[in-house]
Amino acid sequence: MKNEDDAPEGSRAEWLTDRALRALLWGLKKMPYDRRVPMMGRALRRAIGPLAGFRRRIDTNLQLIKPDMSASDRHILAGDVLDNFGRTLIENYSQRDLAARLKNTPLQGAGVSPLAEASKDGRPVVFVTGHFGNHEAPRHVLSQAGYTVGGLFRPMRNAFVNDHYAQTMTSWGGPVFSQGRRGTIGFARHLAKGGMGTLLFDVHTVSGVPIAFLGQTALTATSAAELALKFDALMIPYFGVRRPDGLSFDIHVEQPIAQSDAVTMTGDATARLEARIAQNPGQWFWIHRRWKAGGVNPVERPPEQDR
Repeated sequence: MKNEDDAPEGSRAEWLTDRALRALLWGLKKMPYDRRVPMMGRALRRAIGPLAGFRRRIDTNLQLIKPDMSASDRHILAGDVLDNFGRTLIENYSQRDLAARLKNTPLQGAGVSPLAEASKDGRPVVFVTGHFGNHEAPRHVLSQAGYTVGGLFRPMRNAFVNDHYAQTMTSWGGPVFSQGRRGTIGFARHLAKGGMGTLLFDVHTVSGVPIAFLGQTALTATSAAELALKFDALMIPYFGVRRPDGLSFDIHVEQPIAQSDAVTMTGDATARLEARIAQNPGQWFWIHRRWKAGGVNPVERPPEQDR
């Protein structure tokens, strides 16, 4: 039970934003899951996304990465991005329903066998993924397959929202740690014991390495690769790709990334994410302010390996 000292702090505007989000989530969760998810997608596409400035930010990113794309095509793609974002948000606040929906979903890809072998041998595994499709869907399916997968997540800037957002990840599965010195130490200890954990690496990181992502320099954290090297862990990219029905997923566990050095391995992981975005551009979170490198030369990547 929380005491008053644990209460989140922030501005009144942040508090009001949280109240509005809580009310929306409360109302939607009264609906059947199959109606709730597409309704949240429509809410982000038609109202919340444009009002929050998300559509404008997506358009700015698309103009940078796809300068030849027409304004009308950017508008359509931005709508798809917002729809996927809304669906992912309510799915991750509906963990039991999402898990039920994913029941009997198979794991597929070249990484399934190496993963099983690592688990049998007690070897640590570092999963890497991006804000694509629903990044929590693979962890659900892996849990249902008998794997215990922890994680390291970045807290929300709005402390009121983070107060309940964090619960969506820590209430099930393996141990999940909040990013920071204490959380990173806990995550590392989990791996040192032969554990499995996942990291999202596709957000701007001031201390990151400049790596080309979708043709532009992006400062990228190499921590996943560093941990994999330190603990001799398999580094496996995985992705939850949303199916056309908008509710189901294909779970891809890709070929492990060959151990070399942290920058090369992170470049390989970036290439894997780029390939997924090329196939389904509307499923990546184009809302992030991803490119802030200011002209720093990117690090060259090795050719993409077979997945």
